[in-house]
Amino acid sequence: PGELWDVTAAEVEKLGGTIIKGAKVTRLHKNDQNVLTGITYEKDGAEHAMDGDLVISSMPVKDLVEGMNDVPEKPMAIAKGLPYRDYMTLGVLVPRLNLKNKTRFRTVGNIVPDCWVYVQDRRVKMGRFQIYNNWSPYMVKDLDHTVWIGLEYFVNEGDEFWNMSEEEFSAFGVKEMVKLGLIDKVEDAIDTHMERVKKAYPAYFDTYDEMDQLIDYLNTIPNLYCVGRNGQHRYNNIDHSMVTSFEAVKNILSGRTDKSNIWNVNTEKEYHEEKKA
Repeated sequence: PGELWDVTAAEVEKLGGTIIKGAKVTRLHKNDQNVLTGITYEKDGAEHAMDGDLVISSMPVKDLVEGMNDVPEKPMAIAKGLPYRDYMTLGVLVPRLNLKNKTRFRTVGNIVPDCWVYVQDRRVKMGRFQIYNNWSPYMVKDLDHTVWIGLEYFVNEGDEFWNMSEEEFSAFGVKEMVKLGLIDKVEDAIDTHMERVKKAYPAYFDTYDEMDQLIDYLNTIPNLYCVGRNGQHRYNNIDHSMVTSFEAVKNILSGRTDKSNIWNVNTEKEYHEEKKA
């Protein structure tokens, strides 16, 4: 998925835009009129300042608010209490999967056609796995004879999984594949690769039930637009996350000051799953 944004970034630069990469925004500066005037960021161990007229933020709203000056006590407390789940994934290259394709869909090598599968087996910690062959044939070098599978774990930064070395995590994940019957033995794994992602999943507990109050505060900052999954602390899919940015741009170009259209993307009740009592 990241290749889409690499192409987008190249187009922005081609049109004359500047993208500062490998930098971390650490502070946002507000004036007495509650307007953001610029940011401070760190790059290559040095601190830099940048002025700006508009801020479109997809960073975790928790970090956004904590990095501002002169935030009232209540919205600051809500922001600090917003929870996240972190994410680890293990890519495993195997000759084949034991899963049989019993569907009517034809696939290369007759592997199951799913892009991802949620794991319901309580014997393992794995939450989901992806089959990269089915996302795109160009993601696999030898499409006819190998399968790249991505094992997914929903974790917390600093827990026992997060602190595993790549070797430890690889051994754990491959053993779980054997336990699930995806492969016959650990030796079937040809190669592995681990990735960690912080704040991958905004969670809906702790101070989240007061999120509306935080949104009300953020809307008092006229030149701030919060977009995306982390920017709105909402577990949106990529399409809805992109639409929040489209709506923000529409508002900027039209001069619309009401930001409800940005915050209301994907709030239709029928779209969401509910737990029945």
